[in-house]
Amino acid sequence: MNNHMTRPETSPHGDGRPPVDRGHAPLGARRPDGTAPLGAGPVQPHGPPNATGPREGAGPLRFRTQAAWEGLRRSARPHVPVLVLYGALKLTGFSVFMFLLDSTGDFRRKHPRFGGGAHAWDVLATWDGWWYQQIAAHGYHPALVPVPGATGLITLEGNSAAFFPLYPALMRLVSSGTGLGLFGAGLTVSVVASFVAALGIHAVTSRVSGRRAGLAAAGLFAVWPGSGMEWSGYSESLYIALAVWACHAVMRRNWLVAGLLTCLAGLTRPTATALVAALALAALLELRRHHRAVRRWGSLPAPDGRRRRGPVLRPLAAVAIAPLGLAGHLGWVGYRMGDYGGYFALQKGAWAHTFDYGRQTFDVFTSLPVGHFDYLFAYPYEDVIGAATVLLALLALPLLVRLRPPPVLIVHTVLTMALVLGSQQIFGNVSRYLLPAFPLLIPCATAMRRLGTPVLCTVLGIAALASGSYAGYALFELGVP
Repeated sequence: MNNHMTRPETSPHGDGRPPVDRGHAPLGARRPDGTAPLGAGPVQPHGPPNATGPREGAGPLRFRTQAAWEGLRRSARPHVPVLVLYGALKLTGFSVFMFLLDSTGDFRRKHPRFGGGAHAWDVLATWDGWWYQQIAAHGYHPALVPVPGATGLITLEGNSAAFFPLYPALMRLVSSGTGLGLFGAGLTVSVVASFVAALGIHAVTSRVSGRRAGLAAAGLFAVWPGSGMEWSGYSESLYIALAVWACHAVMRRNWLVAGLLTCLAGLTRPTATALVAALALAALLELRRHHRAVRRWGSLPAPDGRRRRGPVLRPLAAVAIAPLGLAGHLGWVGYRMGDYGGYFALQKGAWAHTFDYGRQTFDVFTSLPVGHFDYLFAYPYEDVIGAATVLLALLALPLLVRLRPPPVLIVHTVLTMALVLGSQQIFGNVSRYLLPAFPLLIPCATAMRRLGTPVLCTVLGIAALASGSYAGYALFELGVP
């Protein structure tokens, strides 16, 4: 007997299955193992059609979509705690603010333009918010119109030209695109911008003191004095978002982005003067660094492989772009008024807002300690909160310098404080005007990074509950925002 007739045959797969006699199967017959018929083309793998790869045509697109989605999720994951913390704290303070407004009901007896309305939330778009809605609805009509017979501080009628155009332009854009009214569109812009600002504060602080400090800084931004303006019909949130990301771009040497963001900030608030100067100084330091590198290395590559004779045009371009928004609005207003100092004349004559080299601030700080309220624009409760905010800022400033952050942060902070404290204005609003000096949050956040998460959330949560009064109600109802 031949051995090959008695030896049990094994499958080439090594699994003990009998081999398939491919030589006698008719063309098109299904194989015993259940796979495709002979002669029917390439053998398909076991399992469903998409078990080992996507279908031809639709598969690559689906794969790319899934990859993009996964990449987006990975990129967004570090930002989720920041958004959740900031949103929860702001919602807490905002709810307390609305409760206080509704429970007292004082707004029902006020003019809808000056802190009143039919509902508590109407208060959020009064005062300056009313002007922004007028600009969004009707545009600008710059003019210097004297008040008949006026001889005091207020000699000119208020005019919309005193308010910068980017925020009302976005209000109108959002209103047209969503169907919301100007009130809802303005709040939408402010709320979205506040979250963008919180992410920027987290990013900047993380580069200085670590991610834990960045999270604390975003939480402090939600409860800081004056933070009640962040969810209102005002331009504060938009300006802070532009300013903080402009500083972040400078820190990363993305000069063109920094210049463009600074230009947009100049179309939002006049405080952008400090941001323009900070960017210009940072660009000057960058050019100096390039000059030293070129003197040391010439045009040869440096040890790290980069050429020391690097580009200098981008910092110069950023310096050229940065002031265009601010200068453009001031120049256009002056041209329309027939007086290129018309913007400043309007601010002084219609709002008694002018740079007085700190005389008003000095009067407040020499009157409050002795309980006198005979200075200009006195609102006792609001002014006490403003004075506390100024003292806190003055304490935080040397601590910020001690951390040795990038110069753009220090210059922006110092100049913002100088512009605010050196101006004649309603003093109680300094808690609002100092919000753009966000680097002051960094030393406080750096100290708080040692706190555990439960303790950090508890501290910030208590501050959020209190902020409904000191950061919201005091500004809108106990003073003039």
